[in-house]
Amino acid sequence: MKPPRPLHLALLVASLASMPHTAPAADPPAEAQVVQAGLPTDPAGVPASHQRSGLEIYQRFRDGLADPECDSQATNGRWKKHFGYAPGQLARAEDDVLPLFGYVVDALREAHLPTEFALIPFVESGYKPGARNPQGPAGLWQFIGITARNQGVPMREGYDGRLSPVDSTQAAIRYLKTLHGMFGGDWRLAVMAYNAGEYRVLQSMRRAGMNARNARPAELPGLSGITYAYVEKLHALACIFQQADDRDAWLRQMDRPVPRLTAHVLPGDATLEGWAAQHQQPAALLKRLNPALAGRFSRGTKPIRLLAPSDTGTDEAATTAIAPVPPTAVAAVAPAPADNAGAPRTYTVRRGDSAWTIARRYGITPAHLLRMNGLEVDAVLHPGMVLKLDDATD
Repeated sequence: MKPPRPLHLALLVASLASMPHTAPAADPPAEAQVVQAGLPTDPAGVPASHQRSGLEIYQRFRDGLADPECDSQATNGRWKKHFGYAPGQLARAEDDVLPLFGYVVDALREAHLPTEFALIPFVESGYKPGARNPQGPAGLWQFIGITARNQGVPMREGYDGRLSPVDSTQAAIRYLKTLHGMFGGDWRLAVMAYNAGEYRVLQSMRRAGMNARNARPAELPGLSGITYAYVEKLHALACIFQQADDRDAWLRQMDRPVPRLTAHVLPGDATLEGWAAQHQQPAALLKRLNPALAGRFSRGTKPIRLLAPSDTGTDEAATTAIAPVPPTAVAAVAPAPADNAGAPRTYTVRRGDSAWTIARRYGITPAHLLRMNGLEVDAVLHPGMVLKLDDATD
């Protein structure tokens, strides 16, 4: 087993440091003319304050992998050609995959789940929220109707929650968290159960005399070839992305402002277009992200939620992951001076901070920052926390 290739940190840091403090102003499309005058936007009409770098999404994904090591079978096997398109799809600025991928990665990190699970929509739907299979599955996670209902996805005449990236992703996270715990924290068994159903995997383990601690997923009897291949596909995809960062051109494509997506409540009788105008967000983007709300839809008794760029005034707190400070804003924040010359430095966490952005700001690694403060690698930082920036011996 050879270790994963390290991310080109020098390129990443240098490229982010060279970014302007705000995205250059652009003429917004017709649906985004309501954007406040003077507020910098990217070509899609999303305010710079609602963005982050695609490289930060990629780094969060890599940091959350349960199985980051790649052998020759994973990197040169049959799935390499099959999924060779994926890095390009993630990097294309005209595609919505990277913002959606970032939303899913954030949700998994907040739930303390492996980010291999963020690759499931690549396999299932190509990261298309409106994807439909003629055989019945639909949405980003390709839930069948009975599974969707069992996981609390609202489905009724006039509204299919499987086509809502908020409803379906929250259901997928709940389901994956259950499976991850049921199978002893083994992500491979969890995704096999996601594909085949937990009862089939449990029955297979019983027949083989295995349990979650000693199970060998590739040797479980009686499962379909598709289920065995599911693990291979996700691991190969993870390795394909790790290999992609060897290409400077790909990293440069990823180093762009990306909308930071969160869940919002669509109140009362508001339409998607009306909400977009009220909150100064691009209607075209919201329509692509929320196919469940396209045209007329029934509301039911529970709040309707949509996925849109982050807006601290309207985010739904219960469904929003702690999001890092946009890299475009990091350079504008100067390090706080130490109270006394030579005294150990500290930093008080603000809303939106992450270990990655704080560490980069102060020239240390995220792992070192967390280790100095006795925090786990997947720890979530909360506003008001005071972090040490120097070792006691420094």
